[in-house]
Amino acid sequence: MTTTRRGLLATGAAAAMLPVPLSRARAQANTIRIGVMNDQSGPYRDIAGPNGVIMAQIAAQEFGNRGFTVEVIGADHQNRPDVGVNLARQWYDQGVDMILDVPTSSVGLAVNNVAREKNKAYINVGAATSDLTGPQCSPNTAHWVYDTYMLAKSTGGAMVRAGGDSWFFITADYAFGHALERDTGNFVRAAGGRVMGQVRYPFPATSDFSSFILQAQASRAKVIGLANAGADTINSIKQIAEFGLTRRGGVKIAALLMFIADVHGLGLETGQGLVMTESFYWDLNDRSRAFSRRVQPRLNNRHMPNMVTAGNYSATLHYLKAVADMGVPASKASGIEVLNRMKAMPIEDEAFGRGTLRQDGRVLIPSYLFEVKSPGESSGPWDYMKLLQTTPAEEAFRPLAEGNCPLVRS
Repeated sequence: MTTTRRGLLATGAAAAMLPVPLSRARAQANTIRIGVMNDQSGPYRDIAGPNGVIMAQIAAQEFGNRGFTVEVIGADHQNRPDVGVNLARQWYDQGVDMILDVPTSSVGLAVNNVAREKNKAYINVGAATSDLTGPQCSPNTAHWVYDTYMLAKSTGGAMVRAGGDSWFFITADYAFGHALERDTGNFVRAAGGRVMGQVRYPFPATSDFSSFILQAQASRAKVIGLANAGADTINSIKQIAEFGLTRRGGVKIAALLMFIADVHGLGLETGQGLVMTESFYWDLNDRSRAFSRRVQPRLNNRHMPNMVTAGNYSATLHYLKAVADMGVPASKASGIEVLNRMKAMPIEDEAFGRGTLRQDGRVLIPSYLFEVKSPGESSGPWDYMKLLQTTPAEEAFRPLAEGNCPLVRS
C-alpha cells in the first residue's frame, strides 16, 4: 500500500537524531520520499500551493504498491530563495529523494544548485525561467510543462501577428519576470516590433500597479506585456481595466503567464478576450476531461487542475516509474542516474498524453493558445477558454542547440 503524508519534514529533525530501530531503518530504506515545495500562502498559492501537494499524492496513490512505499510531504518556501535553499538542504539530508514543483524562478534556480551539490533528483514544474534548461541546466534536474521561451513564442508571437507591434512591459523584479520580459522582447523584435519601455516592480510586495500602468499609457505602446503571474496578474488586469485603457484606449493586454485559476478569480466579464498559453486545459479533449473530473473533487475549493498541478501529477508518476524500473537502492544512490532513466523512458499519462524528456532536462509537450470566453460563450462552471492555436511539442520550446546548456554536446 502506498502511504502519503503532508507537513514539514523539518519538524521531525529532532526525532531523527534518536537511534532508529532496525525494523524502521529497513522500512525507510524501502520508502521513496517526495517533497513538494511551493507557495502555500502568497501570490502564487492558487496556482499550485496545497493543490500541488494533493496532485502529487494522487499520483503516488495511483502508482500503487510496486515493492516500495511512497511518502509525499509539502512545505511553503514563501517565495524566498534563502528559505527554499535551507528547506532543500534539510529535506535532502533527512531522506527526501526528490524535490518537486518549486515555483518562483529565483527559488527554483537556487534549489537547482542544491540538488546538483547533493546529487539528488529535482523536478521543477512551477518555475518559468528557461535558464533551467539553458545556462543553468543540471544533470539532476527536469523542467516540466512550460517555460518563458514557450510562453513568449506562443502568446507574444500571437499578439505581434495580430498587430501588436509596440510593447511596454510591467515586470516582476526577479528572475522569472526578467526572463519572461527578455524572451518575449526577443520575439517581438524578431517579428519587426518595438519594445517602448519597461518598469520593474518589487516582488512580492506590490499590490498597487497604478503608477506602472500610467507609465505604460504614456509610452503609447499598443500592448502592455504583463511579465508576472498569480495575484499580481489579476490585480494588474483589474487596474488596467479601471483606467479604461483596454476599452477606450484600444490597448491590448498580453497576460504572458496566466492560469485558469486566474481567470476564475478575474471573472469572464473582466477577463474576456485575453489570450493565454497553457500546456494543459481540463476541457481540451476526452482524456483531459476524464482526468480532471476524477481529481477535481479532491482539490481545494474544487478547482480544476491547471498545467502546474497537472504537471505535479505527471512528474511524480514518471519519476516513480523510473524508480521502479531501476530499483529503490539505485535511485537513492544517484539523482543523476534517476534523471538519465527518466530521459530514456517515454512519458505517458492521463494529464498530458505522450511526451519526451530531452537531454537538457526540458519536457517536450504541445502548447496551446487560448482566448478567454465572454460570459455569453460560457456554458457553465470552468468553461472559460476556447482554443486558438496548437504548437506541436517539437516546436513549442527553444531548440536544443540554442539554449547554451553545458550538458548538450555541440
